[in-house]
Amino acid sequence: MGDLAGRDCREEAAAPAPAPAVGGPDHLVIMVHGIVGSNSNMHKLTLDGIDVMGERLAQEVIEEINKRPQITKISFVAHSVGGLVARYAIGRLYRPPGQSLENSPQSLTDSNRGNIHGLDAVNFITVASPHLGSRGNKQVPFLFGVTAIEKFACCIIHFIFRRTGKHLFLTDNDDGKPPLLQLMVDDCEDLRFISALQAFQRRVAYSNVGYDHIVGWRTSSIRGASELPKWVDSTSKIYPHIVYEELSKAETLDQCADVADMDKDNCTLEERLLRGLKRVSWEKVDVSFHNSKARSAAHSVIQVKDPVVHSEGADVIKHMIDHFVT
Repeated sequence: MGDLAGRDCREEAAAPAPAPAVGGPDHLVIMVHGIVGSNSNMHKLTLDGIDVMGERLAQEVIEEINKRPQITKISFVAHSVGGLVARYAIGRLYRPPGQSLENSPQSLTDSNRGNIHGLDAVNFITVASPHLGSRGNKQVPFLFGVTAIEKFACCIIHFIFRRTGKHLFLTDNDDGKPPLLQLMVDDCEDLRFISALQAFQRRVAYSNVGYDHIVGWRTSSIRGASELPKWVDSTSKIYPHIVYEELSKAETLDQCADVADMDKDNCTLEERLLRGLKRVSWEKVDVSFHNSKARSAAHSVIQVKDPVVHSEGADVIKHMIDHFVT
């Protein structure tokens, strides 16, 4: 897929390409890479910011949907920063209940969930994604948890990763607004971030419990420090690296204060992000490569970035496929 930079995804894509043969696949699966990847957000374009990348991705999704009129369902599988880009994109693509594309062939089974550009939203899966950002103690493990180094990183990250770095370290304040990641745990104006997440039948967060030097366990598993579970080595021959699984149910408004009122509380940014994301349920799958020869590359092994070097993560991909709702 080509570079779609500079286009406004709020406009419908151009006339659709000729329809594929009748009876083709009806489920579109969007796979989203992290920093310095390929497709619509190529290489240095991944430094332009999560919002800009999200707009590009949303436009690309629209074009793919228009090419395939038989498609009725959509799922996302995203790695690393791609998880945040995907969350932004679905916020742009979300349509409230009862509002779908003209002549859309799909019909939702749950009329209260809304849809993603007229399609039934099924799986939203993130793998080692920094949902709570990279700011805070041990959210980026290679900074060694040293407070001074972590604070220094917040001051210089934009020199390395430009606007994307500001978003990840929650140092952006465009037009005096709160950090983008804080805005993305609620619905705001024409971007319905939390409603879009709610539209999916399931939301899944795969995370490394250790040896991921780029994305820490808390931020990738959407947990506070006191919520990290105790885990033991897996005894499964099928999924030897899956060490803990849980279903985190959605918290009610009584349990989780409205995001708009959070500034009234003495909350840290991390707590605000947690409160917002906990308003939807999550399947959490914790992974450990601590006995692996390639454990120092856990951030790549968990997605089998290279089929030879990172092959030990194949059981994680199998787990993803085996639990994938079609």
